[in-house]
Amino acid sequence: MARVRRSVAIDLGTAKVLVFVNNKGVVLSEPSVIAVDVLKDEILAVGDEAKKLVGRTPGNVKAIMPLKDGVIADFPSTERMLKYFLDKSVNKALLKPDLLICVPSRATQVEKRAVLQASENAGAHRTYLIEEPLAAAIGAGIDITDAGGELIIDIGGGTTDIAVISMGQIIASQSVPVAGLTFDTAIKDYIRKRYGLLLGDNKAEEIKIAAGNAEVNESIEVTGREISTGMPQKVYVPIGEIELAIKPYVDLIVDGVKKVLEVTPPELAADIYDKQMILTGGGAYTIGLRQRLSEKFQIDVNIADNADQCVIIGTGRALTWLDEIDQSTEESVKAKQKELESNEKLRRR
Repeated sequence: MARVRRSVAIDLGTAKVLVFVNNKGVVLSEPSVIAVDVLKDEILAVGDEAKKLVGRTPGNVKAIMPLKDGVIADFPSTERMLKYFLDKSVNKALLKPDLLICVPSRATQVEKRAVLQASENAGAHRTYLIEEPLAAAIGAGIDITDAGGELIIDIGGGTTDIAVISMGQIIASQSVPVAGLTFDTAIKDYIRKRYGLLLGDNKAEEIKIAAGNAEVNESIEVTGREISTGMPQKVYVPIGEIELAIKPYVDLIVDGVKKVLEVTPPELAADIYDKQMILTGGGAYTIGLRQRLSEKFQIDVNIADNADQCVIIGTGRALTWLDEIDQSTEESVKAKQKELESNEKLRRR
């Protein structure tokens, strides 16, 4: 039976929100930023337009990133941002859509309830949740129902989710509060200390992406404001220095993988050794990460195709589960109703 309501999958990330509409694919990919006039409490911009205002806003305009470490930090702003993206993705519809939203594997019940409440207030009919590592594995083309162990490392904007998956379940997992935004901050701090140059968030992100696509012996042109003179300045930074700047944080992800493997059953650990680790998320391309993991664990490390969209693609594919959930719920309600009617007949006798 075809669904009457729209089914929408959302990757509600710290740095970016992606929306997948059933039968349409990924229809939206914009930064998780909202610009608000604090005096009038009005939304001035959301997504791409709001990100352009980061570091360029006057005193009465505040650019907010309402999610931190993969969960809601500013509830009202998240609700307003989600409503804007939802309206933009499904246009005007007579029926409210059903949503499937991914959350970090170690999100608490309070954090999950906040996501459910925000989506309901934003205009959802029903909201279902899926854990990010499961969604990433599906998006990477892995058969999650297989009994063999698979190790997924999803490096997002605010958190890195590490999980061992088998038989459609997460056997062991760890969320590390180190990801793309952490690397951006590390690069900004290094350039400030080493070259006396102040950078903005967007510029640091550009350097990180450029470093991931360049050779180790190359250099990157970096422009910013010189601390001593206050004047615009340009320097050339070797790629090796960028790798050195983020290495301590790469090592924190490596430690997180080690902790997950330490609590993984021996049989599944053996499966992982015989297979490979899979990197997903925008941070999968971070310079030095793949090599460091491979050297530390002596296991092949592979970056998934379309790594930055694996989570939303997997969440989109999981939308087919909503029909099964609804059918199961409907059958349960019918069985309960039948039981109540039977009890009522016995009572009347």
